Amino acid sequence: MEFRMIDNKGTAEGYCLIKSLEKKINVKGVPYLDMTLTDRTGEISAKLWDYREEIHAWIKPNMLVKVRGVISEYNGADQFRTERIRPVSDVDNVRIEDFVPSAPYSGEQMFDTLVQLVESFENGELKRLVLSLLSENREKMLYWPAAFKLHHAVRGGLLYHTLTLVRLAQEVCAVYPFADRELLLSGTILHDIAKLEEFHAEQTGIASGYTTEGTLIGHLVRGAMLVEKKGQELGIDGETLMLLEHMLISHHGEPEFGAAVRPMFLEAEILSSLDMLDARIFEIQSALSGTEKGEFTARQWALENRKFFNHGRVQASGDAKLI
Repeated sequence: MEFRMIDNKGTAEGYCLIKSLEKKINVKGVPYLDMTLTDRTGEISAKLWDYREEIHAWIKPNMLVKVRGVISEYNGADQFRTERIRPVSDVDNVRIEDFVPSAPYSGEQMFDTLVQLVESFENGELKRLVLSLLSENREKMLYWPAAFKLHHAVRGGLLYHTLTLVRLAQEVCAVYPFADRELLLSGTILHDIAKLEEFHAEQTGIASGYTTEGTLIGHLVRGAMLVEKKGQELGIDGETLMLLEHMLISHHGEPEFGAAVRPMFLEAEILSSLDMLDARIFEIQSALSGTEKGEFTARQWALENRKFFNHGRVQASGDAKLI
């Protein structure tokens, strides 16, 4: 943890994220908070012994806070005794991205890039539909992760994954000009839009669990429902809506992976294939980034329980070049 030492008695202060929190009772029957504080350098166990419900009820997991206290050793590890704690405010000039795994580009950058692309569409119906859904969901999209766990489960991960697919789709259309470029790009931009309703997430970009709707319906079907509703409001042609809805409900490829149906036209197949490709590349790159040259990763259960070899011919870490 990057705490600033205030004196030679171990008193320190700094900014951190509350990774976990539990209210406990000590041997005297007095409540206290048992927390894990984290930043980009690591984490530390912390205690707030002087806990008062009427004063400290605002403290929740996944909050950015400024703390002051004393670092001491307990059972061979550092422990932070919290003496002061407050929420981070705008005047602190603290970036959430410095405390949680985040996309390499800001949400604003990625969102604006997508909007500029859609504004160049020649098909007026697709332009109106996609821009409307983007505009209505902008606030959440700026920080929403793409998953509860696994690929792109980072702050801004939903936009990062979407923009990656858009770039791949543009290149595919350059090679295969007979694909309907604007239909493919529209389906690509909207394919995960209902993930905004599938799980709970804070502005930190950390997902905490699935919603009831996300569990019972899922983002594929719910996404098609959103497209249908908005399309009818805007008077979009029924066949156009049907094609987009099919792309959304089929983009997982196989029923065993959640697809309602398999892709049944070219652009739907391209979207499904690119979605799988990007997810796998992200998982492999993430595993390799923590693996030494000449070594294998641990088995990746999301990738058929395979191990991957770091040949070291290129740097394992890095970000997709999208903007």
